[in-house]
Amino acid sequence: MAHVVGNQELRRPAVLALRTLAVATCYYAAGRLGLLCGLTVEGAVFTPVYPSTGVALACLLVFGLGCWPGITLGAFFLVLSLGTPGPDAVGILLGNTAGPVCAYLMLRRVGFRTTLSRLRDGLALVFLGAFAAMLVSSTIDVVTLMLAGKLDTTHFWPIWLAWWVGDAMGVLIVTPVLLVLFETRRPPSLARWKEVLALAAVAAVLVPVATHSSLSALFLVYPLLIWAALRFRLAGSMLCALFASVTATIAATDGVGAFARLSPVEVMLKLQLFNGSLALTALLLSAVITEQHNTRRSVAEACKELAEVLEHLTAHDSPAGRAPPEAAEPRRERGTR
Repeated sequence: MAHVVGNQELRRPAVLALRTLAVATCYYAAGRLGLLCGLTVEGAVFTPVYPSTGVALACLLVFGLGCWPGITLGAFFLVLSLGTPGPDAVGILLGNTAGPVCAYLMLRRVGFRTTLSRLRDGLALVFLGAFAAMLVSSTIDVVTLMLAGKLDTTHFWPIWLAWWVGDAMGVLIVTPVLLVLFETRRPPSLARWKEVLALAAVAAVLVPVATHSSLSALFLVYPLLIWAALRFRLAGSMLCALFASVTATIAATDGVGAFARLSPVEVMLKLQLFNGSLALTALLLSAVITEQHNTRRSVAEACKELAEVLEHLTAHDSPAGRAPPEAAEPRRERGTR
């Protein structure tokens, strides 16, 4: 017994170290991907969709609060990859860790479910996990960089807004996708793979046309999003939203299609409005559809149980303690003789 306990005590630090390293690696990789598409607002370069915040919150929701050192470590590696870190790196690490941790604490406080099977879960992720909690990270990061003299203090609000929206978009678009992948237990059936391939083929053609066309046809994405939500709920809608957001971000970075001939601020506003409405539509629509599906299933199960109870009662409809009519008849005959 002592040997088993000793092995368990040795295994826990190893598991914790591996988990921390895995979280840090995912955070760093997501951050590097996000930095590939940057926009400039008032001289400051920011990421329209910062996927590291979504990765950080998903890790916290799946593994618990104990994985926060991995977030800090990943943020440190990311800062280190951009140059020699200075004293302001402490504030950046604090902001990048505090935002997701605040989101996790607020979501747990309201009983958030990682399955996103209720409308209240979708609303909580939007307003608490993205909009409210990312105020913390964006404020700490921007104030830190301005105090260090790396950002112009006269343009605080445009820079802060761009930073906050980028962090919020990372939560809205990346976190649901990762939660769906974690909750998935089995792939779609063979019969549904045909529709999956059809949806993927249409998305591969329609989304680039909508985002890169000079006709500014971004609205063409929404019918595709509705189709994905109706047929595949959260998994389909959020994957389509992620693909459309990445494609639109690339178009905005290159200044083509719907984002051509716009000023940097106009590009940022148009892209973030599109990403925000896309994520909100996908998340809330799929949550409503899933909630209605679960309600119908609960009603069907209740009706089935009620039918079984009624069948059981009709099979034993004779009152207890009373003999059947055919058994009572001979007693009446014996009483008359």
